[in-house]
Amino acid sequence: MTHDHAGHTHAVRADADRGRLTVALALIVAFMAAEVATGVIAHSLALLSDAGHMLTDAAAIGFSLFALTLAARPAKGAMTFGFRRAEILSAQANGVTLLILAGFITYEAIDRLVDPPTVRGWLVLIVALVGVAVNLAATWTLASANRESLNVEGSFQHLLTDLYGFIGTAIAAAIILATGFQRADPIVSLLIAALMTRSGLMLVKASGRIFMEAAPEELDPEAIGKALVSQDGVVEVHDLHVWEISSGFPALSAHVLVGGDCNCHQARRRMEAMLHKRFALEHTTLQVDHVGGELLEIEPAASAGETI
Repeated sequence: MTHDHAGHTHAVRADADRGRLTVALALIVAFMAAEVATGVIAHSLALLSDAGHMLTDAAAIGFSLFALTLAARPAKGAMTFGFRRAEILSAQANGVTLLILAGFITYEAIDRLVDPPTVRGWLVLIVALVGVAVNLAATWTLASANRESLNVEGSFQHLLTDLYGFIGTAIAAAIILATGFQRADPIVSLLIAALMTRSGLMLVKASGRIFMEAAPEELDPEAIGKALVSQDGVVEVHDLHVWEISSGFPALSAHVLVGGDCNCHQARRRMEAMLHKRFALEHTTLQVDHVGGELLEIEPAASAGETI
């Protein structure tokens, strides 16, 4: 059972999300170039790591915009579900880039812990504070988007970890100015890498669940099966499958056996209505048959020498 209003609602949300992602992308790109130059001049790994993260932010948001455009294309031909899973590919790419970048930052931070360069604290502090303001604006823009979409959530996680990174960089700069402790810069970089690793693992795990066609975390297949069996006239439910086409688009299929005196079509409509009301399942495929139905038996054809 599919409701047309669900597709319309998704399209409206996608349009709004594209607008928010575009604003966030403009903010990030405008600040990133200045930060790269300042990080080189100030010899700050924390700033350069933030700039590198902002580059992945820009790439992630650009990929998210492209994925939203693909996902909006109608289903046709071999793509019977359209391109909805392009959003999940985008989310997984965002997660992988966070993990890779965290690895590079960790490697460089350890090297600078051993031999710390001189960091220009005032320059780092000023840029970090401006970065906090820019990332606050970008994060606030995406916070109001549809974060049920794993694609949008991936971009949001990029921006959120970058915001934490700038806050940490500002703290490191303040420590350097107050105490001269140069290793505060790589120590903060390690903390930033830890946050990136956490966000990256979350995105890879969530997108992996969808690609492996696991049931959505908020839906319990056993509870759904019991709810179906409890319906009037239902004798047995088997071949029950619950999976996600894309984030926020769960689907279900099942084979249901009902009593001989039960109307199959009415039973199916009741079950579909129950699944929609109790579990918010809008895309369901139920094969309903009467229990004890005779199956067609096909016997092997007789050989040429046998008498029929």
